[in-house]
Amino acid sequence: MDTAELLKKVRKIEIKTRRLSRNLFTGGYHSAFKGRGMSFSEVRQYQFGDDIRAIDWNVTARTGEPHIKIFEEERELTVMLLVDVSGSSFFGTTGQFKQEILTEICALLAFSADNNNDKVGLLLFSDRNELFISPKKGRQHMLRIIRELLNVQPSDRGTDLTGAFQYTRNVLKKRSVCFILSDFWAEGYDAALRVLARRHDCVGIHCWDPRERKLPDVGLLKVRDAESGRQKWLDTTDPELRHFYAERFEDNRARATSAFRRAGADFMSLQSTDSYASALLQFFEKRAHLGAH
Repeated sequence: MDTAELLKKVRKIEIKTRRLSRNLFTGGYHSAFKGRGMSFSEVRQYQFGDDIRAIDWNVTARTGEPHIKIFEEERELTVMLLVDVSGSSFFGTTGQFKQEILTEICALLAFSADNNNDKVGLLLFSDRNELFISPKKGRQHMLRIIRELLNVQPSDRGTDLTGAFQYTRNVLKKRSVCFILSDFWAEGYDAALRVLARRHDCVGIHCWDPRERKLPDVGLLKVRDAESGRQKWLDTTDPELRHFYAERFEDNRARATSAFRRAGADFMSLQSTDSYASALLQFFEKRAHLGAH
């Protein structure tokens, strides 16, 4: 993709997702994710009913009157986007590759975070870690993230979720919100996910194409595995084959859902033809509602 075309695509995505983030997400995003903890705000004189554990003994000794420390919720967050750029992400039968949809979702999350003055970082991974961008703030940083997503050329086609989780755990020193965007065609990542989720707020976003769930009855069909490169002929008129194909998809989704649930993390499954804006809005509202209770 040449520079002019890339910049045009970046601008198009910015216009689309910035409008969505302003109109739909600022309030929901703000409410759905808590800050890293409590930060010091000020010292004031002790009043009847205050918690004596909050007394600032240094100020009390200096002034001769009891004072307490006031803390407030620390609203600034660090958002980390872990994006699967393996071979299977470059698949699509509905006008867009899954990877293009994931790029728009990332842009929406990034601009929602930017509206709340949060830092955003990016990790692109296949069966190796392709690119890491440290979390930062600002419009230019968000645009760089979009450019990298649009222009990614992965060196490998496989998927290593375990490696991505371990790397993220090592580079993030403070508690963060980690959005993991993938089709989750991988195995053996459960333990690494649990370790990551102990420290960070993890959210899995499962993106899939309708043809990954339902094989059409179109006779003999030559197919190629996007990650291994292997090719084979399938007789799509065989009902048992179509049933096996659908069952394989559901098993994979169920494994991913279970892995995130056992790790104490959130998970949402999104078909490529669905409105990701509506799905994320509902997710934010649900999280905010549960947090209020």
